[in-house]
Amino acid sequence: MEIYDFIYKIDSFCNYSNNWNIIQDSYTNEKYGYFADKRPIEVLIKNSIINADKPPGPTSHEVAYWIKQMFKVSKAGHGGTLEP
Repeated sequence: MEIYDFIYKIDSFCNYSNNWNIIQDSYTNEKYGYFADKRPIEVLIKNSIINADKPPGPTSHEVAYWIKQMFKVSKAGHGGTLEP
């Protein structure tokens, strides 16, 4: 039932109400992963996309390097230009 609480929280946050029809209840074994709202911050950082609003000055490569340093991850990159 935890995933439904998460869905209802999203509905509440978006100020949306819907009568969900749950046809089949599923079982998720937590040893194979996390519920979206239960993921540790380390997992979120390592498997996430960061939207960065780069100020003028530093290069896109520099910003990607700083993100790697700040979050202590081995991989970080950018898609396209970060130039304003």
